[in-house]
Amino acid sequence: MIRAARKGGRQISMKLVVAIVQDYDTDRALRAICAAGLRATRIASTGGFLRMGNTTVLAGVEDDQVKTCVELLRATCQSRTERPPAQLIEEFGYLGPGTTTEVTIGGAVIFVVPISRFVRIE
Repeated sequence: MIRAARKGGRQISMKLVVAIVQDYDTDRALRAICAAGLRATRIASTGGFLRMGNTTVLAGVEDDQVKTCVELLRATCQSRTERPPAQLIEEFGYLGPGTTTEVTIGGAVIFVVPISRFVRIE
């Protein structure tokens, strides 16, 4: 069965929330999103300076749910300080005395994109 997103006989306005989060935060973020009654899909990804695992979380939400979704991500995706692996430092060469080898990771990068059409196939 194919369903367009409708509420009270009218089509509802939807947004796509795309969040890139650290693997460490993903399970906690998805549990919170699902507990709030929202649906999300996870996609494994890699990137950034440390080349560590990320997860791209996709959530199709109604306009009035965007704030809730972003707040849940803010609460579950915290930044923290880590040291890059020694092999990565060697790859970039000697960084010199006094060079900081700790970087802040975590948090989330969130994009909210308008949806022109939302269809759920059941």
